Amino acid sequence: MKMTKIVGAIAVLLAASTATSTAQAATYAYVSNADSKDISVFRLNESSGAMTAVETVSVGGTVMPMALSPNHLRLYAGLRSKPYSAVSFALNPLDGKLIELGRAPLAESMAYVSTDASGRFLFSASYGGNMVAVNRIGVNGVVGDVQQTIKTGPMAHAIRNAPDNRAVFASVLGSDAWLRFGFDASNGQLTQDVAPAYSLPPKSGPRHFVFSPDQRFTYLIDELDGNLHVLSFDNKHDLVKPIQTVSILPPDFSGGNPWGADLHLTPDGRFLYASERTSSTLAAYKVDKATGKLTRIGTFSTEKQPRGFNIDPSGKYLLAVGQLSPKLSAYQIDAKTGKLTAIGQYPVGKGANWVEIVRFDGSNVE
Repeated sequence: MKMTKIVGAIAVLLAASTATSTAQAATYAYVSNADSKDISVFRLNESSGAMTAVETVSVGGTVMPMALSPNHLRLYAGLRSKPYSAVSFALNPLDGKLIELGRAPLAESMAYVSTDASGRFLFSASYGGNMVAVNRIGVNGVVGDVQQTIKTGPMAHAIRNAPDNRAVFASVLGSDAWLRFGFDASNGQLTQDVAPAYSLPPKSGPRHFVFSPDQRFTYLIDELDGNLHVLSFDNKHDLVKPIQTVSILPPDFSGGNPWGADLHLTPDGRFLYASERTSSTLAAYKVDKATGKLTRIGTFSTEKQPRGFNIDPSGKYLLAVGQLSPKLSAYQIDAKTGKLTAIGQYPVGKGANWVEIVRFDGSNVE
């Protein structure tokens, strides 16, 4: 990583941030394409939901999981081909374009990456390496070397900090466990609890999870049995208990094995969506904000084998991609019912699998 490269990038961003303080707000979407080894960048029209291609950035490796920094000024992309690396990008708020700042080693092929609430540490979970890991992030927002690895049992799949940043949780597909780690934000060290925070039924295959905006509930999707779990979350003691389990499968599902993938809440916490890869569908639910329970809204067809999707910060649009599809689908979310209406399809690369979305409005610039 050359210092001149970083200095040049920072100069570009400083100029951009000055202009952006008076510029019109803009929303950008980033799609990682594993097989074509690149990232597609789009601008999202905030009025219509239409997408405009901005650029395609080659990363030279099998790019899959991505994460935004808490201030949304950096994008981190995990490469799952050797050398396993975390690529740090600066986001240009004027046009959404990516500026590569550096690369750092990851401990293994990582299925998931995320940051702590301060943006000083990058967490990662390895499906093949059966571990979670921590990399330090420098003051310039660039990922540094691995500082800790912890074995988890077979097939660790996702890792995220609790909302208050005192703890970190990880789902472990092969052992049907949701693990808790104490987290020291001063040095980035994880300490694993002896017992799982939550044990799931055998062969559930816990995968991705999200916390509700009010921090009272956790939603956890299974990969192997077609279920989604609602857990109450005690934010003071980091304890959970089951409230509800619902199916993500279409009512007419037949043939093949369930294959849950991703889930996301709207920013206001009113609606939740989950992707199922065998049927290539998105399941939609209304959230009872008092109890956390889910009521099925409907099932919506989407791109083939939808491993990843996301919801824009306004909560008006959902963007979904499929690993076996060359297109991204954009949907409008009905503010009253949560139903999805298809807006359009847009070309992406091969093996599209992850979507991150950021909005610049003049307040989140350097």
